[in-house]
Amino acid sequence: MGILDFISKQFIDVIQWTADEPGVLASRFPMSGMEIQNGAQLVVRETQKAAFFNEGKIADIFGPGTYTLNTQTLPVLTYLKNWDKFFESPFKSDVYFFDTKDQIDRKWGTTQPLT
Repeated sequence: MGILDFISKQFIDVIQWTADEPGVLASRFPMSGMEIQNGAQLVVRETQKAAFFNEGKIADIFGPGTYTLNTQTLPVLTYLKNWDKFFESPFKSDVYFFDTKDQIDRKWGTTQPLT
């Protein structure tokens, strides 16, 4: 079954968040059963930031732009995963996108007053 598991895995070549739903401040990139390919492209739109997490800890943050993912563009993740030189194999990481647009007319608060 090992070879069948390998064949059934999907490799991600492009990571981006295209949804523009009003009121959504953050979104986790769906990674279920997939791995990020070495040299994959990360696309961060003008009003977004992207963050890579390793075992629940923030590793690398990206501002707007297009990035080729490798050991040079992922320095903290490279250190945390102990990649000595260049990594060749696909890897797993949690990727979150954050919307940085001004949220006008958003109601913030608590149900009970703070004292």
